Amino acid sequence: MTPQWYVLIEEDTRTTARPDGMELKLHRWMLAGTYHIGTDETEAEAAAQDAALKYIPGLLARHAQAGDEPARHAFLAQDGAWVVLVKQQHRECHIRVTTARLMHTQEERKAPPKTLKEKLRNALEGPPPPLEPWTPPRRNDETAPASS
Repeated sequence: MTPQWYVLIEEDTRTTARPDGMELKLHRWMLAGTYHIGTDETEAEAAAQDAALKYIPGLLARHAQAGDEPARHAFLAQDGAWVVLVKQQHRECHIRVTTARLMHTQEERKAPPKTLKEKLRNALEGPPPPLEPWTPPRRNDETAPASS
């Protein structure tokens, strides 16, 4: 498989909620964009740097006027990720820009529709048990009983 490099941009998205008259600012990291660059890792690193120096988060872009240029502090971490603080007027956002190599892809598969018999069985017996959460695979030495 030929390596395919991407630039990933994560944003600190913020929404404001006002339950019971109190104002809450809710922050959440969100993958805002995945940009296919090509097969060259160096090209992906250059694109990540360009994004770190020029990308405008959605929160600021919604309130910006033509010609506005926000303040920006871009930090390059040892692992190659860019962490960027972007400020404009009284708003500020954080973004993280990284390069990543696509290692796996899988298309969504939908289960076949249930038959009438399965629908009736589910109605009488209740829903099936939930899917088991992922757990790491066991190593061979963990499966063997402990000897004393």
